[in-house]
Amino acid sequence: MINSMTGFAAAAGASGAGRWSWEIKTVNAKGLDIRLRVPPGFDAVEMEARKMIGARLVRGTCHATLTVFRDAVPSQVRINADVLASLVAALHSLTVPPTIRPASLNGLLAVRGVVESFEPAPDDAAAATMRTDSIAGLGHALDALTAMRADEGRALLAVLLERIEAIARLTQQAESAPQRQPGAVQDKLAQTIATLSDRYKLDPDRLHQEALILAAKADVREELDRLATHVEAVRVLLDSDQAVGRRLDFLAQELGREANTFCAKVNDAALTAIGLELRVEIEQFREQVQNIE
Repeated sequence: MINSMTGFAAAAGASGAGRWSWEIKTVNAKGLDIRLRVPPGFDAVEMEARKMIGARLVRGTCHATLTVFRDAVPSQVRINADVLASLVAALHSLTVPPTIRPASLNGLLAVRGVVESFEPAPDDAAAATMRTDSIAGLGHALDALTAMRADEGRALLAVLLERIEAIARLTQQAESAPQRQPGAVQDKLAQTIATLSDRYKLDPDRLHQEALILAAKADVREELDRLATHVEAVRVLLDSDQAVGRRLDFLAQELGREANTFCAKVNDAALTAIGLELRVEIEQFREQVQNIE
């Protein structure tokens, strides 16, 4: 199955007195690069998330972010009885002038350190449930992500099949071109030898030998055979149920190399036009392959 390396998915849910949300985005890359961001205290979630993503994806840079929202919890207050008792004892030991009113409870409670405000300690069980639920949510997000990558992969497959069929057609067109037939090659060589012999009074035997050498160098039999072989290999990979992006990329490079050699060797305008069109189709094929997992 052909899968794209690009995709996006999100998942969110509530757990106890809080909420969580995942966002996952993947883009093209040579290998698998997992980049995770989780809140403090979710180290165990990060480790499990890396395992899950690594088991589902083969290639691509994956950006995954977990965001946790905890519902506001009212602060609680408590009276520091020890500090209050020490303060009362200190006041009793003082000789207060009659003009000064005795200390009241309101005044004592206003002294710093007597009344303390604090947030309740987090519930370990609730935190564990939040971690468990967020991991399950990641699984749902990965399901959506892989489904999106598969949908894009099906669209890419249609494009790749169209491109590889065009490459196969052009290869066959070059194979059966009249300019490559033995009779046409022989006539062109004979004409070239006769022209040079008459114009420059050169030795026809020597010219014949040189022409044969040039003809051998200009033969594109091997390039056409390798192009046809690579086309068949691509067809096999496109029908595979494995991740084939790297192998397709290698074959695209080999197709391009053979097309370049073909263009460099041929000395006929019609064959050169076929070679240039081949290079265009192969480059378009290679651009699409960059998106394949």
